Amino acid sequence: MNFGPSSPPPARPAPPRRCTRAHLRAFTMLETMMATFVMALGISTSILAMQQGYKFLDVARGTTLASQIIQSEIERIRMMSWTTVAAMATATDTTAPFPTGSPAGVEMFDGATYFSTTSTIQGDYTITRTTTLDSARPSDAAFITISVQWRTYDGRTQTRSFQMKYMKNGLYDYYYTLARP
Repeated sequence: MNFGPSSPPPARPAPPRRCTRAHLRAFTMLETMMATFVMALGISTSILAMQQGYKFLDVARGTTLASQIIQSEIERIRMMSWTTVAAMATATDTTAPFPTGSPAGVEMFDGATYFSTTSTIQGDYTITRTTTLDSARPSDAAFITISVQWRTYDGRTQTRSFQMKYMKNGLYDYYYTLARP
């Protein structure tokens, strides 16, 4: 008889794993439907975000083009003489008055009239120029407002405007005679 330390019984190898139906099962119909729903939700929200981005991009492009049209019209008017600018305040739009019967000093024209004949400007941008003489100094100053109106691809109307003061003898005459105390 041996009373020494006893050794543990030898370990038995694990029985081979059997492939049962529970181990081979795939996704259930409910799990597949849930995954499809989550994926459809993700795709639809990304499409909506892209549409909003395209709207913002269209407005930004239109605003840039409207700003360029306004700047071009301002530069064109700056090259005119005082007599021509003063005459714009009392003239009626006889070339293409739209709307019909517009008041004196208001002229509306298409973007292709003075700027470009490209299809993106022609018929899409309407420019309104309103010229009024200053009530305090009608023989020396005129107020000119230029507005550009266009429609975005989704049909919304956008408008950008700019107001300026045109002086008979230029800006420095205004600064040295009126604006300074």
